[in-house]
Amino acid sequence: MAEDDEMFSRAVENGLKLAKRVYAGKDRQFAAPPRPAAGMERSADSLLPTAPMVYAVISDPAIVDNPDIPSYQPHVYGRCDPPVLIPLQMGEIGLEVDCLLDTAFVAVRGRWRVHCVMRNKSCDCRLVVPMGEKGSVLGVEVEVGGRSYYTQVIELEDHNMENTYKNEGGGFLKPQMFFLTIPQVNGGSDISVRLRWSQKLIYSEGHFIVTIPFNFPEYITPFGKIFLKREKIHLNINTGIEKEVMVQKTSHPLKEKSRQAGKLRFLYEANVESWSNRDFEFSFGIYSNDIFGGILLKSPTTHDTDQRDMFCLYLFPGSNQKRKAFKNEVVFLVDVSGSMHGKPIENVKSAIAASLLELKPGDRFDIIAFSDELRSFSSCLEPVTEDVIENAIKWMDTNFTAEGGTDIMHPVNEAIGLLSSTENSIPQIFLITDGAVDGEQNICHTIRTHLTKKGSLSPRISTFGIGSYCNHYFLKMLASIGRGQYAAAYDADSIANDMQKWFHRASSTVVANITVDIFSELDDFEVYPIHVPDLSAQCPLIISGRYHGKFQETLQAKGILADMNDIVIDLKVQGTKDFPLEKALAKQHIDLLTAQAWLSESKQLEEKVTKLSIQSSIPSEYTCMVLQTDSEKQETVKQVKKKLSRKRTSRNNLPILVRGMAIVGFGDITATMENCRFGDPKEPETHAVINKAVGCCNRIAYCCCCACCIRCCSKMNDQFVIVLTQLCASLSCLACSECCTEFCCDGE
Repeated sequence: MAEDDEMFSRAVENGLKLAKRVYAGKDRQFAAPPRPAAGMERSADSLLPTAPMVYAVISDPAIVDNPDIPSYQPHVYGRCDPPVLIPLQMGEIGLEVDCLLDTAFVAVRGRWRVHCVMRNKSCDCRLVVPMGEKGSVLGVEVEVGGRSYYTQVIELEDHNMENTYKNEGGGFLKPQMFFLTIPQVNGGSDISVRLRWSQKLIYSEGHFIVTIPFNFPEYITPFGKIFLKREKIHLNINTGIEKEVMVQKTSHPLKEKSRQAGKLRFLYEANVESWSNRDFEFSFGIYSNDIFGGILLKSPTTHDTDQRDMFCLYLFPGSNQKRKAFKNEVVFLVDVSGSMHGKPIENVKSAIAASLLELKPGDRFDIIAFSDELRSFSSCLEPVTEDVIENAIKWMDTNFTAEGGTDIMHPVNEAIGLLSSTENSIPQIFLITDGAVDGEQNICHTIRTHLTKKGSLSPRISTFGIGSYCNHYFLKMLASIGRGQYAAAYDADSIANDMQKWFHRASSTVVANITVDIFSELDDFEVYPIHVPDLSAQCPLIISGRYHGKFQETLQAKGILADMNDIVIDLKVQGTKDFPLEKALAKQHIDLLTAQAWLSESKQLEEKVTKLSIQSSIPSEYTCMVLQTDSEKQETVKQVKKKLSRKRTSRNNLPILVRGMAIVGFGDITATMENCRFGDPKEPETHAVINKAVGCCNRIAYCCCCACCIRCCSKMNDQFVIVLTQLCASLSCLACSECCTEFCCDGE
């Protein structure tokens, strides 16, 4: 991922250099990026977007000029390979944030102008959107030059894929950074974009924190001395809970518009001299000194595919800092197979060292490194002392060597054995892996049987997945069975930080063995997750589902506190009409249902996930997102170039697949067995290579061009290909002049 960041930053840096060709008039010149301080090098992420941005993708530098004030430019020979990215100037921006339960739903409206391309030329434009914690794209709408594009979630079937142009139209440049390609935009055009995504609210010390990337660089400010720049931010908080909401801090001067029990509305609207140069950040809390909870009920909407009623049970840890957390008896299970070599294993080691320092006197721990064989720090749980932690860190330095394969069942059984005699504490297993293994369903069933026999304080299993080769749904299900926490890192540089937050959340249990007798009088019910996890001081507990029947007016949640005394929490049952419960819970339902469908191999559950995914516009493992053209909004095309074949035209009208939207996946056992390293770049797909090879010949005939030659040559003998290439090269010289004159140079 660091290499990808460096390539993107280099493309933007080269684009900003090329943009100096754009004449801005006498008023101002194109703003350059900030220079690094003397003696310092620019970091790889210095030019990564810190707010929604649109870039012109420039392959031919000769087309770069001001579309309004053409200027004399020396002719540029050659092409940019790879293409450079010129940030487009932004004309307006608006942000709307809806906070529901533990999720923020973000909508951004913006307008950008292709200020750097001649009017009679065109280029692709790339929208790049950095998102917050666990971001998920919900939809993008684009209007440009009389054309309209929109994303749509469709069913992932063979007939759909055959009718989809498999171009790299979008996806994730890196975790939490989405991109979308807008094809062939004319110079001087305005691009209007509306994009929506969801992200998790961060919970810390009794407060929710929402952070939206909203830091715009100076060089996207439009030309001219006087330009009215208007920013708008709408913030709506709807907790669904009839308790006072307390505002802690805000990054922008928001004005309160309305306040009700559990609801707040804010607005910021202003003419500004320069665009926002900081992220939008807002934090709020729900006032309560102690643990509290409730149940929200909602009838299904008319277009809902599941017509059962919805419920949501929530428990909040409250702001009582004196509430003690359980003592922990911890076993770290660390995958040290060959694929963990390099940054992954070093970052995991740093995260475990930091986690050990968070353990308190009275806690105990052990570390097991596993690959084809096991290596244990100790034969029993060791007490937390400075000397023992120092010895453990030295042991990791020696024994965390990446080699061998991956075997998960053996170390889990070993850890369960170590935790068999715990008392007055929460036994915790922390599993960290980057690989997939055979028989993962059997592992889940076996561990479920083991934990059931252990009784009420059976070991909790928390799982952490690294990269895209491990089966994240296996890890989700294992954490659900073990009533633990699941987390993942898809970027090697984020492993240490994400692991520490995951460990802190899982090891801060304040209420264990939670039971709620809400289903005894219901005719039919479905609950997510099936196994109720413990309540952590670091995050609220949310359980939801569907039901037929009638809830009682008041219910109780029961559990065990750290001093082993029982606790009873009264739950108020509250019906709600104006709270969009189906919207707030859709992502959680899709993820948990997908894990259950994987475990049970149920086609019925897969179909249910597919319907819910399409209904909520959230991509899943059984659906995909495509970029389509809204033909009804397009202006009639007056002239069509005669040299384009019908097949080429029909391909341009096909939906463009937006790749990698469901970034968890079911793992790759083959890659795991071959010890493919985390973050290794995948081989370029055939279409990517072909697209680079297509030059002027794609104007002559789509079916007889470099693309077809590559397809054909890939199946030929190597020596025959060499002879054929030499023959084609000699023949091409005869027609080179005519081809360049007629097609490449537009007859000039």
